[in-house]
Amino acid sequence: MDQLQAMRIYLRVAEMGSFTRAAAQLSLPKASVSTAIQQLENRLGARLLHRTTRQVSMTPDGQLYYQRCKDLLDEVEELQALFANTPARLSGRLRVDLPHAIARHSVLPNLPDFLQRHPQLEIELSSTDRLVDLLSEGFDCVLRVGQLRDSNLIARHLGWQRQINCASPDYLARHGTPHSLDELAGHRLIHYQSVLGGRRSGFEYQDSSGSLCHYSMAGALTVNNSDAYHAACLAGMGIIQAPQAGVAAQLAAGQLVEILPDWQAPPLAVSLLYANRRQLPQRCRVFMQWLSELLQPILQDSSGNAAVRADADPL
Repeated sequence: MDQLQAMRIYLRVAEMGSFTRAAAQLSLPKASVSTAIQQLENRLGARLLHRTTRQVSMTPDGQLYYQRCKDLLDEVEELQALFANTPARLSGRLRVDLPHAIARHSVLPNLPDFLQRHPQLEIELSSTDRLVDLLSEGFDCVLRVGQLRDSNLIARHLGWQRQINCASPDYLARHGTPHSLDELAGHRLIHYQSVLGGRRSGFEYQDSSGSLCHYSMAGALTVNNSDAYHAACLAGMGIIQAPQAGVAAQLAAGQLVEILPDWQAPPLAVSLLYANRRQLPQRCRVFMQWLSELLQPILQDSSGNAAVRADADPL
C-alpha cells in the first residue's frame, strides 16, 4: 500500500475513533485498515493510536501526524486540480483566526452562505482576542486589528476601523456627560488589556497635529476581551473606546451613547496576515478575498472615507 493511501486511512481512523467504522466508510476489509496503520507506525517508528477494546484515540505523536497529514493531502489534491480539465471545487481544511467582535458580528452571520457555495470546505475558526502564532499553531491566515509586529508574515491591509468613545445612559445620568478632556477627571474608564497586569494606557486621543496622547483616568475594572469590555459598559461601569462597528447596534438602540467626538482614539488598522508561501492554497485565497469584501462596509481609508472595495484578488 502506498504512503498517501496509508495516510488517508489513518485520517479516517483517527476521525472516526474506530477501525470498524473507518473500514466500512472506506469500503476496505477491517484487517487491511489495521495492517495499514501498523505498517505506518513501523515505518515512522512512533505509536500513533491508543487502542482499547472500546475506543481508538490519538497519541500526542498521532495528533501531530494527523495535522501534518491533513495539510499534505490537501496540497496534493490542489496540485492534482491544477491539471484537471474542469474547475476544481474548493476542498480541505482551512484554519483561520479572527478577533472576537468581528467574528461574532460580521463573519459568523455570513459564513453559512460562504460554506453553501463551497460545501467541501471545512473551516476551523479561532475567535479570541489573544495573538495566536500563525506558524506554530498551523493557521492559514489571521485577521489583525491594530498595529502589526515585525514578522516574516505577509500583510494585506484592508482598511481602518474608526474608534469612538461611548458610555451607557445610566452611567451618564449618574456622572454627567463630559464635553472636554478636563471633565474626564470625574469619570471612570473601563480599561482594556489583552494581557492583564501591564501598564494601563488611559484615555487615548489625537491632538491637533495627529499625535497620540493619553489622559490618565481611574477605573475599577480591567478586562481582556471585547465581550466583557462591551458588557461592562452596558452595565454602567464606565467609558469605553471601541471600534464603531462593534457598538453600532447598541448605539442605534439607545443602549450606548457616543461622547467626546472631538477626542477620539486613532483608527485601528485591519490587516490579513498569511505565511510567506510561494503557492498559497486556493481555498485560502478565496476565503481571504471573501473576507476582504465582506468587511469593506465597516472599514474606512486613512482619510476617514469608506474603504475602496477590493474586487480583484491581489494575492
